[in-house]
Amino acid sequence: MSDMLIWLNGKYVTKEEAKVSVFDHGLLYGDGLFEGIKAWDGKVFKLKEHIDRFFDSAHFLEINLGYSEQELMDIVCESIAVNGLHEGVSYVRLVATRGVGDLGINPKKCSGQPTIFSIAASIKLYPEELYQKGLNVITCNTRRNSVQSLPARVKSLNYLNNILGLIEVNRANADEGVMLTQEGYVGECTADNIFFVKHGKLFTPAPFHGILQGITRDSIMELAHENGIPVEEGTFLTYDLYTADECWLTGTAADLIPVVEIDSRPIGDRKPGKIFTLLRSKWMEYAMRPGHYTEIPAQAAAKQAAGIG
Repeated sequence: MSDMLIWLNGKYVTKEEAKVSVFDHGLLYGDGLFEGIKAWDGKVFKLKEHIDRFFDSAHFLEINLGYSEQELMDIVCESIAVNGLHEGVSYVRLVATRGVGDLGINPKKCSGQPTIFSIAASIKLYPEELYQKGLNVITCNTRRNSVQSLPARVKSLNYLNNILGLIEVNRANADEGVMLTQEGYVGECTADNIFFVKHGKLFTPAPFHGILQGITRDSIMELAHENGIPVEEGTFLTYDLYTADECWLTGTAADLIPVVEIDSRPIGDRKPGKIFTLLRSKWMEYAMRPGHYTEIPAQAAAKQAAGIG
């Protein structure tokens, strides 16, 4: 949208005005962090959990954000409101970098404030038809980063590992790719967590395998428990995926989407399974429960609070 407003370092600017320095270490070295946050019809899903994780990532990377959690929560909500995204699905990308430094990698050389911005826009990661017919997924040759190198629970700006996996996905003309750990265990996909079902039980890789402990992932496990579906986090091989009765992916942008084929092997009867269908039918009711969302202000109120117009 041409009139998009982006919150950047304390003020709203247009898309064309939203610029960062070529000396910003987020650009030069991927030295920063982000969160992807979703809203439906003016209701932001689990905003507190996203902001908590944002601060945990910043603390781990020793980036002093200079804002309170409540201030950043307000900024996220304002970003949606000032852009008039009160209806339909919207997505906020909240980003912080270490800021401007020199051409060396030493974080001590970034002596100023971090660069922080919030972008709110509409999003649709997959077309609706894929939620009905399911995804074709491959196993990537590119392995996930070792947990001894960079913990996956830190949502850093350095996604090159995932991008290399996605290059393989594109070459195979597939929809997504499963990334294995250094030891060969199932980790996660290039942009989503993965679940599978066997004999009525739900399985997903445990966080110690270097996966992002996704907020949608944890929500789906909670929803499964509520519906009497047993859940196990553990250690799994591609064999377990190939022989599964059902499989699906979860993520902030994707919600939950079925997988019907992995490495040319059919999953179940190549159709979304009954447990996936049950959980997806209950997903929006879960997301819209009191306590699971934060209401954004009206556009006029948000603009007034932000000093716009």
